[in-house]
Amino acid sequence: MSDLFDLPFEEDEPEPEPAPTPIASRRILTVSELTIRVRDLVEEAFPEVWVEGELSNCRIWNTGHAYFTLKDASSQVRGVIFRTALRYLRFKPTDGLRVVARGRVSVYEPKGEYQLVCEHMEPQGLGALQLAFDQLKKRLEGEGLFDGARKRPLPALPRKIGIVTSLDGAVIRDIIKVLARRYANVHLIIRPVRVQGEGAAGEIATALRAIGRVKGVDVVIVGRGGGSIEDLWAFNEEVVARAIVQSPVPVISAVGHEADVTIADFVADLRAPTPSAAAELVVNAKDDFYGRIDRLHERLGSAARARIQRTSRHLHMLDARPSVAGFPGKVAMRGRHAAELTHAAARSVRASLAARDRHVQTLERRLDVFDPGRRLDRIRAGIVAADARLSAAIVDQQHRAVGRFEVAAGRLESLSPLAVLARGYAVCWTGDGRRVVRAASEVQPGDDVRIRLSRGEIDAKVSKAE
Repeated sequence: MSDLFDLPFEEDEPEPEPAPTPIASRRILTVSELTIRVRDLVEEAFPEVWVEGELSNCRIWNTGHAYFTLKDASSQVRGVIFRTALRYLRFKPTDGLRVVARGRVSVYEPKGEYQLVCEHMEPQGLGALQLAFDQLKKRLEGEGLFDGARKRPLPALPRKIGIVTSLDGAVIRDIIKVLARRYANVHLIIRPVRVQGEGAAGEIATALRAIGRVKGVDVVIVGRGGGSIEDLWAFNEEVVARAIVQSPVPVISAVGHEADVTIADFVADLRAPTPSAAAELVVNAKDDFYGRIDRLHERLGSAARARIQRTSRHLHMLDARPSVAGFPGKVAMRGRHAAELTHAAARSVRASLAARDRHVQTLERRLDVFDPGRRLDRIRAGIVAADARLSAAIVDQQHRAVGRFEVAAGRLESLSPLAVLARGYAVCWTGDGRRVVRAASEVQPGDDVRIRLSRGEIDAKVSKAE
């Protein structure tokens, strides 16, 4: 109890003095560090935004990136769209165009300005495809590619007709059906392509250039069936329009139905409302040619009959004269001779027609050799044979790999320590299993050891070490 009275009650224990508050050290940032912190905060707060505004100061640099300013009535923000995203836009960004842009907000460190890194852009109120269509149409029309003076007439009797379309649709069947009915002896050259989807425009342009270089091709039909503006978009690409203009022979555009209009229709030498109508237009010139021959034949027959009638009247007048009493007999002889000549001429005409018929049959047999169905069967047979060879090669490679694996496994098994243990040897470890005991001096009597056998382990205690 004496410890309670070591100090008098009236004296308080002195309180310790408070420690001085340390002065906080100043954290000084560089401009770059401050800009990076601001950028990180902005990018975290605005990872994706949609912004509406009007484009101005829109420039596309030689790097392929587009830089612009997006503004409204009271504010503006700088923006950039990199070429990897720009190439997927269906229209060309221009000043004054109101758009809706999607992207993320970031900071351009060299100038310390915040900007919109745009990943997608679409025109406000007008579809991107329609805007791209109008822009390309206006530009090509300004170059004079739609002028009627530039377009070429169709040949009267085309010997070879090129067709650029897909083999999967009904277009090719309709064209062949019409031509087989109206112009059976025509030679068709078909270049199959994809008519929609990514890369279809490039295939169509390449096919037009290739089929234009085929010797003897007089006219080319390019087209597909109907669909939406997205389905028909390959025929609104500039590369297809340029290929049609540069074709050395007339080109007929037969895209979609009558209500569908594409850039290819404007630049082509002739636009057909449907693919079947395109085939009809190709043979119309032949029908006109044949019609003109029929009219000339009719006129020639009428002129011949009129001349015969005049001559007959003149003969009757001469026959009435006394001085030509024996003339009818002479005329009869002449008539017989004329009949013989007529019979000979008819026989010659029939022989000529028979020869031409045999020639036509020969040409038909030659055309059968180029039947697309037979060519496709040969191609399918080649593909099946190649697939069989490939499967056999794969199986052979698998067998070889299994053999190599088995040899390597055998070699590995012969080198495995477990194989040594299987021959009667053992491995001795310390009791904790961390170290292999290689000498008797490493253990002492009484130490625990672990012995690893080929099958299982034995825990033992050292009784003697020599």
